[in-house]
Amino acid sequence: MKIMVMIPTWNERGNITKLLDALMEVHPSLIALVVDDNSPDKTADCVKAHPQFGKRVELLLRTKEKGRGKAGIEGFLKCLEENADLVIEMDADFSHHPRYIPDILKAMEEADVVLGSRAVSGGKETGRDMSRQGITWFANNYIRFFLGIKGIGDCTSGYRCFKREVLQQIRVEKMESVGASIVEEVLYACYKKGFRIKEVPIVFEDRFEGESTKTIGEYIDTALRIIKFRIKINDSFFNS
Repeated sequence: MKIMVMIPTWNERGNITKLLDALMEVHPSLIALVVDDNSPDKTADCVKAHPQFGKRVELLLRTKEKGRGKAGIEGFLKCLEENADLVIEMDADFSHHPRYIPDILKAMEEADVVLGSRAVSGGKETGRDMSRQGITWFANNYIRFFLGIKGIGDCTSGYRCFKREVLQQIRVEKMESVGASIVEEVLYACYKKGFRIKEVPIVFEDRFEGESTKTIGEYIDTALRIIKFRIKINDSFFNS
C-alpha cells in the first residue's frame, strides 16, 4: 500500500525539516509531498536539503495561482498521479502532530475518510487563546448549520486521510477554493457523496515556530463560500 502525506506550505522554514524527520520515523514507508507556494523564506530549499529528498521526500514547487486551496488541490492530484492508495493531508507547523498517523491509519480500516479531531473524546487544543478557540467553535456550528452536516464534530480539521477513490469520486480537480475554504469544500463533497467519515482524537497544538497566515479576510471568504458550496455541491454535481 502506498501512503503519501501531502503538506501545503508557506514560510515554514522553521518547521519543515523537523516535521519531515518526524514523518520518516513515524511510519517506515510513507512518502512526504511538500507543496510549497515558492515561500520567500526558502522553505523549498530546506526540503531539497533533506537526506530523504528524492527518495521518501518530494517537492511540488508552485509559482502560479498561489493559495492554500490551489496548493491542496494540486497536491491531491499529484498524489493520485503517483498512484497513492491513501493520502494524508496535514499542516507543517506541528499543530497536526505526526504521532497521530498510526491511529489515523488504523481508523482507515473501517472508514473512507478519517479526521484528526479536537471534538471527540480525548481530543482538545492547547496553546491558543480563548478568542481563537471561540472562532473555531463558531465556525464548526456555522458549517454544520449551513451545510446540514451531522455526526461530525471537527468540520474545520485539515488533518485528514482519504482513500484514493474518495479523491477521485469527489472530483477534486473541480474544486474552486483558492484559500482555506478548501477544507470545508472537500469535507462537504465527501459527506454528500456518502463516504464513511470517522474522527480520531488529537491534541491540536499551536504552531511550533512562525506565525499563522490566516487572516480575518480568509475567515469571511470561507463563511461566504460555505453558502456557495451548499448550492453547488449537489447530486447532479456528483452524477454529471
